[in-house]
Amino acid sequence: MSANGAVWSRVRGRLRAFPERLASCGAEAAAYGKCVQASTAPGGHLRKDLCAREFEALRSCFAAAAKNTIKGGC
Repeated sequence: MSANGAVWSRVRGRLRAFPERLASCGAEAAAYGKCVQASTAPGGHLRKDLCAREFEALRSCFAAAAKNTIKGGC
């Protein structure tokens, strides 16, 4: 296998592992979703930064999952 083929093989492996890594962010995703849902319920008002804390937790979890995928490989 050429060097280029080996690189693409590693990339494909990382991409396949990514959904499993993101699945570990379920609690953060649920908390953010509940915040947005509560804000858009009848009588609620969704405003910028209303769910910023929950969004930041979700973003951090996704970033950590991506970092682990890149470092850890498959």
